[in-house]
Amino acid sequence: LVGEGPGMGGTQFFKWPLTPAVGANAIPRQGIESLLSMSLSNVQPQPLPSAAADDSDDIILIEPAHGWVSLGLRELWQYRELLYFLTWRDIKVRYKQTLLGASWAILQPVFTMIVMSIFFGRLAKMPSDGMPYPIFNYTALLPWTFFAGGLTRAAGSVVGSSGLIKKVYFPRLVVPISGVLAGIPDFLLSFLVLFGMMIYYDIYPTAASIIWLPLFLLLAGVTALGVGLWFAALNAEYRDIRYLIGFITQFWMYATPVVYPASLLNDPWKTLYGLNPMVGVVEGFRWTLLGKGSSPGPMVAVSAVVAVLLLIGGAYYFRRMEKTFADVV
Repeated sequence: LVGEGPGMGGTQFFKWPLTPAVGANAIPRQGIESLLSMSLSNVQPQPLPSAAADDSDDIILIEPAHGWVSLGLRELWQYRELLYFLTWRDIKVRYKQTLLGASWAILQPVFTMIVMSIFFGRLAKMPSDGMPYPIFNYTALLPWTFFAGGLTRAAGSVVGSSGLIKKVYFPRLVVPISGVLAGIPDFLLSFLVLFGMMIYYDIYPTAASIIWLPLFLLLAGVTALGVGLWFAALNAEYRDIRYLIGFITQFWMYATPVVYPASLLNDPWKTLYGLNPMVGVVEGFRWTLLGKGSSPGPMVAVSAVVAVLLLIGGAYYFRRMEKTFADVV
């Protein structure tokens, strides 16, 4: 039986043995109720070992957050294995019991490119900066498909993982991050089609520009995660948010130079156009892979600043609202 009482220098922890003693200090075996009701005045308290009182370092106390809390990046790093397994789960579930499997990752952007090439390239005569319209459009569809898929999965990740969130504790940021990372295999499969198109059209990027490609992909992921965190927290509280996501994604695509070039605008409007983070991503992909035009430096810089602000704001808002997730999902 463990208790606490006054001691030298403050509160001291004591331990009363529940095993029978010898002589006058013997404790009769009268059951739990009798044992708790009897006087323990004749039992000498024994101080706990110092190690027992110092075991607080091994105890994790989980409390609800109050106000604007820290992002908990160190804790997020400690759960990196969980992030890996959740990402792998999202990839396997997406193509489980499907007829074509991972081929959908290629068919979706390819058929979208064919439709846009017919209606915007051939019928509407949309300019393409002197490039063949199919590869001009497909180069923009690659990052856009990665962004749109990551945004949709991140926005619905909290509600989709409600069973896991209600049962165990882990950093909730892991869930939307895994939704964005799960789109990387699809991007790599779709990139194989672009590689074949570049060979067909005899277009090859330079080594100096191709090294920027991972950074532009990272910018697309940061944008998808930043916006997805806002929608994930809102979707947990208001379930009709999921209907709004599809409309916003469709509107956002036409506000991004996917079917038309950003060169239709002149400075300074072209730089201000970079307030849409995906503008810098799409133009960066075209400059990197097609080698057309000058470097979109100012536009990409503006897009990067906006994307980082969206990510920081979304992460803090998500962390502030995550204390209610287990109650509302």
